[in-house]
Amino acid sequence: MNKHPNKSTRAKSSYLVTGSIIALIIAASPYLFYSYESFPQTKSWETFLFTYHANWYQEVYVSVWTMMGKFVPMLLLVIWFITCKHWWYHVILIPIGMFAFQLFSVINDDVGITDEVEIWWLFPIMLVIVPLVYLIKAKLSNKLIGKDLKSFEEELGTQKNFWQQIKDLF
Repeated sequence: MNKHPNKSTRAKSSYLVTGSIIALIIAASPYLFYSYESFPQTKSWETFLFTYHANWYQEVYVSVWTMMGKFVPMLLLVIWFITCKHWWYHVILIPIGMFAFQLFSVINDDVGITDEVEIWWLFPIMLVIVPLVYLIKAKLSNKLIGKDLKSFEEELGTQKNFWQQIKDLF
């Protein structure tokens, strides 16, 4: 019997372990969300590591409920982004960014209203991701249709020059 399994057996084993961990995290996500029920319904929560004061939400229970309402969807979107094999998977970064900014706003006790200004923070991210996704789609379409990619790249170059000229005006 061979002591060292071949590469394909190791790859299948690694694939199985990784898939099992991801499936376990997804299956545990409702339990992770409802973990807020185990937190106290008081303004302060003292542990041997730290003390948490719920300033804006008035109760630790409500603070954690709000945090889990942002964290769990963000976690599931991150898993989707990592495991997605479609050409458009970069678009998933936009809702991930939105939930990340919302979670940051919830954790930051000084912020009065969440879900208000994160669109302005997401705008630069969207400016990069959306054209990237369309570029990938266009390249894939050209490859599948059989068009010449050089003409496509030349067209992109002229568009880049056009936008550079507009930018130079300002």
